[in-house]
Amino acid sequence: MRAVTDVGRILDFDIENRPLSYWVPDRPTAEITAIAACWVDDPSVMFCWLLGRDDPKVMLENFARLYDEAGMVTGHYIKKHDLSIINGALIEYGLPALSPKLAQDTKLDLVKRGDLPASQENLADLMGVKDRKLHMTQAMWREANRLTPDGLSLTEARVTADVRQHMKLRTALLKAGLLKPPRVWRG
Repeated sequence: MRAVTDVGRILDFDIENRPLSYWVPDRPTAEITAIAACWVDDPSVMFCWLLGRDDPKVMLENFARLYDEAGMVTGHYIKKHDLSIINGALIEYGLPALSPKLAQDTKLDLVKRGDLPASQENLADLMGVKDRKLHMTQAMWREANRLTPDGLSLTEARVTADVRQHMKLRTALLKAGLLKPPRVWRG
């Protein structure tokens, strides 16, 4: 399978989120605690917004601006997780929902395979990607979700490391012919 080259700029992104409230037992709603994004053609510039440092509405507006500029977005499990949670947050803050966009998801657009875990961390290791995710213990997640200064540093390190690793993972999967073509995501 060939890489997509005629879609314009490609935005690679990831979010972190925490439980906010329970809408039914054992089913929490989510609150975005971080968004990191990077243009695939310029990985030297990383955008990162953090709840507790940045105004949540401004964080969402800034991400939406990048999203609107992109010809395509990419990330790991973004079609079922990140994009939906962002849309919910946009609606909650009275902002327009995300428009349909060409998207390539390295979990959901991975070729069919049996008995092979499709976590970003596992796939990156399998594909020889040297960049690592920041492993977070439960204590570290608790600190991050409390939005303490140390927690904000952990969250920023985690979300930006995920984007850096993902960009290299996607490149490796494309070279190996293991990703299906992108499709339009509709919120």
